[in-house]
Amino acid sequence: MNQKYMFDHERNDEIILAEKLLKKCKVNNLMVATAESCTGGLIAVALTGISGSSDVIERGFITYSNESKTELLSVPEPMIESHGAVSASVAKAMAEGALGNSRADIAISVTGIAGPGGGSEEKPVGLVYICIARTGITTQTHKYLFGDIGRSKVRIATTKVALKLAFDAI
Repeated sequence: MNQKYMFDHERNDEIILAEKLLKKCKVNNLMVATAESCTGGLIAVALTGISGSSDVIERGFITYSNESKTELLSVPEPMIESHGAVSASVAKAMAEGALGNSRADIAISVTGIAGPGGGSEEKPVGLVYICIARTGITTQTHKYLFGDIGRSKVRIATTKVALKLAFDAI
């Protein structure tokens, strides 16, 4: 068995999804930006780990703190104070802020509670908002309840779903 064949079968789903997204963006001449909180850059890592991604990836924002969301993505501080950083409105503002603060045509944002702590009855561990903003198209925000499945699993599940949503938005 040759090594390329072995490597192809060992790839993670998120890498396969990232390859498909990059190819579709390249064909459609679209640039991508990411705005990540709970994934801490995993979406950008999945995308930039692929050769040729520089043709499509415009930039990535890792905005873990509330201040970074405000400073880098123009998320209004009162919005974070009233809705919380983990909310549909903040996810939308993050994605639209990524578009507004880059040359990208499509932006992926994620904000959530990966755990193991930090959850509440109202916002449990595993709650994630994923948003896709695209120039000239209505922004779409999605709510996911992955459950308290472990920090790494929440982050990986979020990455996979975000890449799939972005692919579907093109």
